[in-house]
Amino acid sequence: ENLGRVMDDCIGEANRLGTDIPEPSEEDSSDLIDAAKGLTVMEANLAYMKAIHVYEKLTADQIPYILSEKKQIIKRTGILEFIEPDNQEVGGLGALTKWLGTRKEGFSREAEDFGLEFPRGLLLLGFPGCGKSLTAQHTARTWNYPLLRFDIGKAFGSLQGESERNIRSALKVAETVSPCILWIDEIEKSIQGSESSGQTDGGTSARVFGHFLTWMQEKTDPVFVLATANKVSMLPPEMLRKGRFDEIFFVDLPTKDARETIFDENIRKRAAKNPSFNIENFDIAELANLTNGFSGAEIYQIVKDATLEVIDSDGEPAGDITQQHMLKLIQSTVPLSRTMPDQIKDLRTFGRTRCRLATSSKPEDLPKEWETKKIAKLKTETKSIFLADDDDD
Repeated sequence: ENLGRVMDDCIGEANRLGTDIPEPSEEDSSDLIDAAKGLTVMEANLAYMKAIHVYEKLTADQIPYILSEKKQIIKRTGILEFIEPDNQEVGGLGALTKWLGTRKEGFSREAEDFGLEFPRGLLLLGFPGCGKSLTAQHTARTWNYPLLRFDIGKAFGSLQGESERNIRSALKVAETVSPCILWIDEIEKSIQGSESSGQTDGGTSARVFGHFLTWMQEKTDPVFVLATANKVSMLPPEMLRKGRFDEIFFVDLPTKDARETIFDENIRKRAAKNPSFNIENFDIAELANLTNGFSGAEIYQIVKDATLEVIDSDGEPAGDITQQHMLKLIQSTVPLSRTMPDQIKDLRTFGRTRCRLATSSKPEDLPKEWETKKIAKLKTETKSIFLADDDDD
């Protein structure tokens, strides 16, 4: 109510000074008030007036500008980092983006009046470079919520009780600026060692992790925890149970349709800035067919490196980038799924059977020639010098 009055006063003051600012719609007004939560009256007044001065209007389009005013609050913690989401789209994760779109409605006033609880969070399991971090930024952009990256490792201090105090302070700030998205990247690395904490650090890691788990279970403020992980085997079962995360999604390697989308978007994005790129020069379907097993990050790198293929000795473009340049880079790239096929296969088996799939498309098998072949060891490598010849078996 206080923030609503501050916003109304700012609009009234601007109109008295000769700027014609229409009243925001009821939905925009609610979102603008939510965006200013966590600011003091003076900070909110300054944020609204600056937005009106720059844009000469106050609608939902100005929410990212108001959210940027929260940066100073976040920076003071030294643990949370305010992330400005980019405009890159998420390709091939239709089931996941649909689920996120539905959960956004759980933060509305109507849902609260209806007695629904706020969505608690989401865990994304998958391979590196397949869009997990990009999904966090996409969610923040489409929800118009601040994205706070939480590095749990930064909470640990050298003084007695400092670590516990730091994590309580960081989580309190997240609640203060809520609704927000708390992004924990590669969460398995942040909590590694908590089980042996009593023998290694006097139990500090266990206490910090325990406090974080309790907070996830009991939080009542609209803080959506979005965690990503590459190795689910390193996560304790108490973190995976329902009540801490609403759902666990598995992000697989992109399918052919997804790879076409990734190639098309990256080429068009570069064509807007680089005249050497022309979408008409490429057969997107062929590129997608030849990159089975490639991650989105690896495809992005191929498109990025294609620019170097036509640079002359003076550092200037010597011509257009063609399909042949792309094919050459694809042939010379060794994707992670080819380097470590056994680990990829194990993670796929786990994700497809125990998690919800982020895409509705049928997953593709890796090329047969990428399967590892067991290499027989020489007898001199397997024989022990401590055994007699007749004990070799």
